[in-house]
Amino acid sequence: MAQQNNFDLTLAQTCAKAFSAACGVGCVVSDATGELLYECGYGYASCGICRAAGHAPEDCVQSHIYGMTEASRFGGKYIYYCPMGLTCFVSPLLGDEQVAAKVTVGPFLMLEHPDYLTFDLKERLDPDEETLSRISEELQRIPYISADKVSDMSTLLFLAVGFMNNVSESHRMLEQQDSVAMQGNITSYIQQIKSGGAPALYPFDTERRLMQAVRRADQKEAKQCLNDLLGHIFLASGGDLDQMKPRVYELLTVLSRTTIDAGADQEQTLAANRQNYTELSRIQDFDLLCRWTNRVANTLMDSIFRFDGVRHANIIHQSVHYVNTHYAEHISLEDLARRVYLSPSYFGKVFKEETGETFVAFLNRVRIEHSKELLRRKHVRLADIAQMVGFEEQSYFCRVFKKLVGVTPTHYRESGIPAESSNK
Repeated sequence: MAQQNNFDLTLAQTCAKAFSAACGVGCVVSDATGELLYECGYGYASCGICRAAGHAPEDCVQSHIYGMTEASRFGGKYIYYCPMGLTCFVSPLLGDEQVAAKVTVGPFLMLEHPDYLTFDLKERLDPDEETLSRISEELQRIPYISADKVSDMSTLLFLAVGFMNNVSESHRMLEQQDSVAMQGNITSYIQQIKSGGAPALYPFDTERRLMQAVRRADQKEAKQCLNDLLGHIFLASGGDLDQMKPRVYELLTVLSRTTIDAGADQEQTLAANRQNYTELSRIQDFDLLCRWTNRVANTLMDSIFRFDGVRHANIIHQSVHYVNTHYAEHISLEDLARRVYLSPSYFGKVFKEETGETFVAFLNRVRIEHSKELLRRKHVRLADIAQMVGFEEQSYFCRVFKKLVGVTPTHYRESGIPAESSNK
């Protein structure tokens, strides 16, 4: 079989072709510099969106090289956006000593075509009618993939490429490296405690730092805190595994709750906890305990850190579009979080970070803007207007209106002049 840069090009082509046919998306095999080696379907090498928009294709190539670099850094898979806001994901192909090439899936859309043109594209380009027409025509060649499928598809590519990379052996070696590093950190931590004299109480401040690191997706800090906590557990247990294991499980339970709050799937996480309890009870070796704990902790943290590879624009666009079209209905943060496949707490955090306001504040603002038009119809009662824009009570509608607009709905109707609120 043909070899290219110390990896099997024929096998890579077979992988790309099968993935493209099975998933209905384009696949590209390219080397580490971005040079095209093989394309199947409508891959990024064939994509004409940049050309239609008048963008330099070099920017596109650089974004795919960046995606490969991040995939190597984040464990073998990475979901990202091209300069035009189209989605791709990539897994690197390993040579003898380093990344030799990559398999890239995409471009595809995580927004419906009309929403992409209305929201994402206009934010990036504000195109004229001729440019918009060219892009719209090219866009018909690009598939739409729902957000809930993308993570699973990227995992499937990772596993397929992992077959070529002999991922099981690589994983074993990485686990061993993590175990050695963990034991070294534990030993260092124990020495620090011993040098201080009296035995230390359980370091709750370190546990709090661990949870804070998880919430802000700082995996490096989280691992260091985890090592320190395991060191304390080892010392406090006198090296007795039967005493260590309940404390390790308790620590992982606390970590699980934190990852759920940060966006991990609750049912899957709790189910994994039950399996972890069974596995932990069977461990009879300290080295194995270190490797197992490291793997479980990484799995828990990956369940939220995986979102770092995806820009939240698509989630926000879907949410904004839904609110703008369903503002008159009952809409809760929990309902909308389910629509974009996030936990309510994580969705609320993402929405506030991306828009600068809470979901409730945004929803109220949209409803009030729509109420202004209705208030110009003097024959419509205030109580009816409140119901028509989604408020269940007229009194609450009036309070929100006064807060956002600066005057009461009645005053606004009588004056007919929009008043800017000092609270904005």
